[in-house]
Amino acid sequence: MQSAQQKPIGIFDSGIGGLTVMRAVRNLLPHEDIIYFGDTAHLPYGDKSTEAIQSYSIKIANFLLSQECKVILIACNSASAAAYKLLKEYVGSKASVLNVIDPMVSLVAEKYAGKIVGLIGTKQTVHSNVYAKKINDLQLGITLKSLATPLLVPMIEEGYLRSPILQQTITDYLSRSELSDIEALILGCTHYPLIRPEIEAFYQGKVAILDSSEVVARSLRGLLELKNIANPQQKTGKSSFFVSDYTQSFENATFLFFGENVRLEHYPLWE
Repeated sequence: MQSAQQKPIGIFDSGIGGLTVMRAVRNLLPHEDIIYFGDTAHLPYGDKSTEAIQSYSIKIANFLLSQECKVILIACNSASAAAYKLLKEYVGSKASVLNVIDPMVSLVAEKYAGKIVGLIGTKQTVHSNVYAKKINDLQLGITLKSLATPLLVPMIEEGYLRSPILQQTITDYLSRSELSDIEALILGCTHYPLIRPEIEAFYQGKVAILDSSEVVARSLRGLLELKNIANPQQKTGKSSFFVSDYTQSFENATFLFFGENVRLEHYPLWE
C-alpha cells in the first residue's frame, strides 16, 4: 500500500490546455508521479453550462480517486469557476483539491494593487465573474477589465498555432475597448500560454502577461510541503495520460510539450 507521500498528483482539463500546468508541475516537482486526464470528448468547457461542467468534473474526480491521487488539481479555469467548491465538498478528506484561479488572484493582489488589470478567458470563466468577485473582495483598488475570447480554445485545439488566422483573431480581441489602458493581462485559460508569444508581440512589452501555470505549480508545492505529502524519493516521477476520447491533436500536443512520445490511455467517462 502506498504512503500518502508516494501517491500521485491528479491533473485534469477539458483538453490540451492543462498540459501547460502539468509541464510546470513536472519541472518544479520532478519526483512526483502525475496522472493527467484530458476530457477531449467534451471540449471546450468554456461554452458548456455550469451543470454540465460539474457533472464532467465529478466523473473525472471519481477516476482520479480510483487512482489514489493525493491531490486533484483542476487545470482549467472554466472548471475551476464552475466546479471547484462542489468538487472540494464531494472529494472531502480523500484528496486535496486545488484550482488555477486562487493562486493567480494572490499574485495580482501582491503586485497590482491600485492598477488596471485585464482578463481574457472563456465565456464560462468571464461570465461567472469569479475573478472579479475575488479581486473586488481584496479591496486593493484593482480595476479588472474582462473580455470573453471564445474562438481561441477551439483554434488552439485544432492545431492553428502560429497561423495567420489565429494571429488576426488575437489582434482583433486584444484591440477591443474592453481591454483599454491595462497594465497587466491575466491569461484566464490554461490553453493561452500556448499563444503567449503572439500576445506578447501584440503588446510589445507594454503590458505584463500573467501566466498561471508556474504560479499554480508553486502553490501546489506549498500545499505538499504544508501537508507533508511531498514525495521524498529521489527518482524521476512517472507521468500517465488519459483521455475521454482519443484525438491526434492531443497526441501531437503531448509531443510538443514534452519532447517525447507518450502513451495515451482511453478512458471514456460515460461507460
